[in-house]
Amino acid sequence: MSSSPLVARVTDLLDLPGVAEAVEEVREACTRLRWHEGLRRRTPEAAAESRVRGATASALLEGAEPAGSRGSVAVVRDHMRGALPWPDPLGPVDRVVKAAAQVTAATEGVEATVLRSPAQVLARLHLAAAVDLLPADQVGRPRRDGEDCDELTDLGAAPAAGDVVPRLALLADLLATVRDGAPAVLVAGLVHAEVATVRPFVRGNGLVARALDRAVVRATGIDPTGVAVVELGHAARAGVDYRDGLASYATGGPEGVRLWLLQYAAAMVRAAVAGERVADDVRSGRWTPADG
Repeated sequence: MSSSPLVARVTDLLDLPGVAEAVEEVREACTRLRWHEGLRRRTPEAAAESRVRGATASALLEGAEPAGSRGSVAVVRDHMRGALPWPDPLGPVDRVVKAAAQVTAATEGVEATVLRSPAQVLARLHLAAAVDLLPADQVGRPRRDGEDCDELTDLGAAPAAGDVVPRLALLADLLATVRDGAPAVLVAGLVHAEVATVRPFVRGNGLVARALDRAVVRATGIDPTGVAVVELGHAARAGVDYRDGLASYATGGPEGVRLWLLQYAAAMVRAAVAGERVADDVRSGRWTPADG
């Protein structure tokens, strides 16, 4: 095992009560998904549908429900496959739903670079999320002096803009620990919580945190299929547990970190189960890209 102090600190989190067991549950759930019979020949289709359901859940966590007689997921699916144009002009709800769809779609293809160049990936994801949410000069970059963030206020005040870049540098160090043997589930959970807590952007932080989570989960091999519906795992109970877990993490103490990691692991188990449902639907023909 690497002697890196940061790797050791991450690995030591396995000693917190219940964390090692929770990580093992995630491993087992994602292994079941990986070998699901429905993914033998149709993993790309299942991964695409996972992104549709993930984008819908991410929008709901932002308080935006896509409207449509066929249901929220069907509306987002039609938007993402180009069968339904976005309203012009976009209303407030449509802006968030479009942001969720775009940032989740942007996770495809970034897995190869997310561990090497997380700052580049964050910029790319924020560009996808915030292009319709913010003025052009605030898109794709961290907050600057004088720029605040009023998102996720139940986590407390966002760090000052001057603290954002150093915290993002720590994020890159954290992702690098995976290559040295740090437990991937713990790293993914910490990365998600760091982005949500630091809130590096003026707007779109929750959307980016969940999209980055999806990318890291695939890149680190937690779910190499990309079919686990990561965002849906966090959306259980209307996201109450998710927000409570992040609030616990934001306190900065070991118990708060433990509570978040337990919540994160439980969400990942739900994400894998949701991925199995996607694989079931693809295998049975209950859903295909053509019929929505």
